[in-house]
Amino acid sequence: MPRFDRYLLTQLLAVFGFFALVLVLVYWVNQAVGLFDQLIGDGQTALVFLEFSVLTLPNVISLVLPIAAFAAAVFVANRLTQDSEMVVMQATGFSSFRLARPVLIFGLIVAAGLLVLTHVLVPASREALVLRYAEIRQNVTARFLTDGRFTHPAPGLTLYVRELAPSGELLDLFLTDARNPDRTTTYTAQKALFARTETGPKLLMFNGLVQQIDAQKQRLSLTRFADFTYDLAGLIPQVTPTARNLVALSTAELLAADPADLAETGATRADFLYYGHNRFAQPFLAVGAALIGFAALLMGSFSRFGLWRQVGVAIVLLVMVQGVSTVATGMGLRSDKGWIWAYAAPIFGVALGGSMLWWSERPRRVRRAFA
Repeated sequence: MPRFDRYLLTQLLAVFGFFALVLVLVYWVNQAVGLFDQLIGDGQTALVFLEFSVLTLPNVISLVLPIAAFAAAVFVANRLTQDSEMVVMQATGFSSFRLARPVLIFGLIVAAGLLVLTHVLVPASREALVLRYAEIRQNVTARFLTDGRFTHPAPGLTLYVRELAPSGELLDLFLTDARNPDRTTTYTAQKALFARTETGPKLLMFNGLVQQIDAQKQRLSLTRFADFTYDLAGLIPQVTPTARNLVALSTAELLAADPADLAETGATRADFLYYGHNRFAQPFLAVGAALIGFAALLMGSFSRFGLWRQVGVAIVLLVMVQGVSTVATGMGLRSDKGWIWAYAAPIFGVALGGSMLWWSERPRRVRRAFA
């Protein structure tokens, strides 16, 4: 690779890494706030929150990489112009297409990373999230037990545990069953354990007391026990993993559009084919975004006030490409042959960048002064 290409590619990759890191952190923090409230509120630990945060990262990264590529191309082109390096290279005979060659290589590198994300990491992380959510909803201890706090596993039930021992024992348990207005039953035990059985979860209590209040007869009965089993199967329903969505399916499953997968997701064959081809097409939006950002700044001349007008034009053009992507999605989901629309936005973006490079090479028109 020529020295100029290496130099420009190095600049692009360095700035791209910075913008990608900042954008990923912004998106991640935005999602992590809601995730933190949901998981910690359900009694989960910080390690579970960290695990879920890591599983959401591939999808976040796939969203921000094209934007980071565009920002890197604009930033580097602006800096080269302000330092007159771009003027020097153009004076040596470099055309706009020659200057954009390392930008094209940079866009292809980003696209390669996006291909790995969309085809491998994002589906795998989404499937793992579905399974982990099901496990957490099935974890009775994490959902309903908090030291020194009254919880309500179901309407009419109140549960209190003084301390959760490291061994898993529930020390000084208090449980009130007031689902029947005519009869209220209160259980107290020195210790208890949760047990999972084939028929559902059960609460095993030891060395306790059962108090029953009959509202109609105004009678209180007390029963002491050495051990007692309380069935929670009817109160806490068994949770099965939810059906996978299109994001969690592999690319091969999307392109095959098997009837079983169609029934599981509730989507149509057109949805499967479009999103399957979209995984091949969307990564190349990074190529178009980088070319648009770089070519827009080549169309402007040197100015001490910067190239903010060209930057604004580049942003508007990028929004147009995203608009084409949105319209193409609606068109592509209408029929089984609509998957061809998945490639509309990337082709439009790359063609737009190439057209701007061609336009930047045209001689500037000079206005003549008339007497």
